[in-house]
Amino acid sequence: MQTVLGAGGPIADELVNELHRHHTKDIRLVSRKPSRVNDTDELVAADLTDADATSRAVADSDIVYLTVGLPLDSQLWERQFPVMMSNVIDACAEHGTKLVFFDNTYMYPGTSTPQTESTAFAPGGRKGWVRGELATMLLEAIRAGRVEALIGRAPEFYGPGRTKSYTNSLVFDRIKADKRPLVPVNAHAKRSLIWTPDASRALALLGNTPDAYGQTWHLPIDPNRQSYAQLIQIVGAVTGRNIGYTVLPMLAFRIGRRFVKPLDEMYELLARYRDDNIFDSSKFAARFPDFQVTSYREGAERILAG
Repeated sequence: MQTVLGAGGPIADELVNELHRHHTKDIRLVSRKPSRVNDTDELVAADLTDADATSRAVADSDIVYLTVGLPLDSQLWERQFPVMMSNVIDACAEHGTKLVFFDNTYMYPGTSTPQTESTAFAPGGRKGWVRGELATMLLEAIRAGRVEALIGRAPEFYGPGRTKSYTNSLVFDRIKADKRPLVPVNAHAKRSLIWTPDASRALALLGNTPDAYGQTWHLPIDPNRQSYAQLIQIVGAVTGRNIGYTVLPMLAFRIGRRFVKPLDEMYELLARYRDDNIFDSSKFAARFPDFQVTSYREGAERILAG
């Protein structure tokens, strides 16, 4: 049995598809209101802030994937994420279950220095502190021998369907709606973006690779990083259109955050848009050289065709 905690999002759904295609048909989906991806999926409704419910959800699982996402709300993250992580670690320790944690990069410094699996945490805001706390909790549990686990870490998403990210909402969704794309802070800073189906395929591969455990892995990206200006140029080449864009300067966010909560929640992340964001996934590429990464042009074509 392989179990996905936080089922229902685009990462989790594609992960379930990949597990079903290549690894196992014995899959359990856990969320507050789970729904099947495949006919054979087992559904368990559970609140992961409840320790007993979490234990029941994990029971009899060989591998658990923790893919829970919460709205961008610092108070909510501080209140719920550490409790969930503690409950999941305890449940996996209780049942002898392997744990695969899907993580992000909010705890990394917002500089142009390349980010590797050994980059020290230096969060720039409340959500970054929470993500650093979660990763640290799990790493300490691994070192203490409480759980057999790994961390799969991803930079900002872009992807098809219901993918939620600033790149999708500000760039691709607006282009599809015949609106001018909006670029945060700097159109010419290099971006490290991960195609969401690639992230899910990589998680499934790591979870089913015994020697991947006990480590942190940067999930695979196209190493030919593009700036937003270049990405929009790619979209223009795909569509045969000349697409302009509008840069949203830091001042706009400083003013807007006083009145608009989503802008306030985004503010701590803006440093990674000001300078080059270099997420290094060469460790994964070296261990899994046959893994095919989706290029930015291929990704743009698939989003626009959807």
